[in-house]
Amino acid sequence: MAQPLITNDTVVFGLLALALGFIFYTSSLTSGFWKKFYSIVPAVLMCYLLPAILASSGLISDETSNLYFMASRYLLPAALVLMTLSIDLKAIANLGSKALIMFLTGSAGIIIGGPLAILIVSFFSPETVGGNDFDAIWRGLSTIAGSWIGGGANQAAMLEIFQYNPEKYGGMVLIDIVVANVWMAIILLGVGKTKRIDKWLKADTRAIETLKIKVTEFTEKITRVPTLHDYMIMLCLAFAATGFAHFFGDRTSEFLTSSFDAISDTKSFLSFLGSAFFWMVVIATAVGIALSFTKAKNYEGAGASKIGGMFIYILVATIGMKMDLGKVLENPGLIAIGFIWITIHAGLLILVAKLIKAPYFFLAVGSQANVGGAASAPVVAAEFHPSLTSVGVLLAVLGYVVGTGGALLCAYLMEVASTV
Repeated sequence: MAQPLITNDTVVFGLLALALGFIFYTSSLTSGFWKKFYSIVPAVLMCYLLPAILASSGLISDETSNLYFMASRYLLPAALVLMTLSIDLKAIANLGSKALIMFLTGSAGIIIGGPLAILIVSFFSPETVGGNDFDAIWRGLSTIAGSWIGGGANQAAMLEIFQYNPEKYGGMVLIDIVVANVWMAIILLGVGKTKRIDKWLKADTRAIETLKIKVTEFTEKITRVPTLHDYMIMLCLAFAATGFAHFFGDRTSEFLTSSFDAISDTKSFLSFLGSAFFWMVVIATAVGIALSFTKAKNYEGAGASKIGGMFIYILVATIGMKMDLGKVLENPGLIAIGFIWITIHAGLLILVAKLIKAPYFFLAVGSQANVGGAASAPVVAAEFHPSLTSVGVLLAVLGYVVGTGGALLCAYLMEVASTV
């Protein structure tokens, strides 16, 4: 790969901050071109696209930067703590079973979508879904299944299990990023039309509205002008918990992999339990939930979730760096598989949502908890209403749990489909 123009991460971080600042400033304007622009293109989508444009132009590159690692390991767990600090578990439980049903439907859509996409593409381009031994396309696609049902840890597990050719793995990462981001863009475009979509779905949104009102009333009651003392305590809670999550996440991973063959075996559906990243996310979320039962939840009034949101948007920008728009059409056959796959996922979600009259919110967040994971699900949930962010966090954690098992099933079905 050609060296990007800027390789200094401090400068790259400054450019990402500039891009985010530009987007948030222009999206706050109440008249003129920008108001019309953001009524069509969601601001959060631009937070992915601007860094992608910078990366595609050769100005910066994810491959020479450690910013994604920093954001995913430092800022993500801190954000999870701050975003779950004021979580109302009872109110979330009152949302009922539809949120869980839509999440599991999203997982099922990925599991059956992969082999069906292979079968469809094999009719007009059999060479696209071929390959022998470790070059077999289904092996590479298994890593996408891991990513789309769970997350990065599950994706890495699939790469380890099926040993796809590392030299070709970049193409699979490209499909993952491009297709997932296009699908997220479509979901975000639907957020502005939520009422119309819910009306078409004949959805009952009363539980969601109740949660919004309850959280908003609580926030208004505790809202105050934050002081330096408040910011330092929130900094302490967020990053002390991040350190705690890393410390015990690493040790939990080491203990489980050294003690249980089923977890240390990368071919086992329990192998995700050996991921330090998985345990980091789970422990950080658990710490946030535990703090919600203490007076620490009142720091929401000083802007805890807003700081968490800022961290998430920095992570979003670093994810955007991974997408090289110039490579989108390099392998149209594989890209076609990706889009057919995500279309099946989307179609199943829409069908089930229509049958059970689930709100669009459950469809969108259930999908992103699978396809986007902990980085995207809270962002999409917050686009509906800031009080709903914690729903995205909890479903994303569930995605990590079912990710490896679901991806293994999908991979075996794709192997069968590719040999038909």
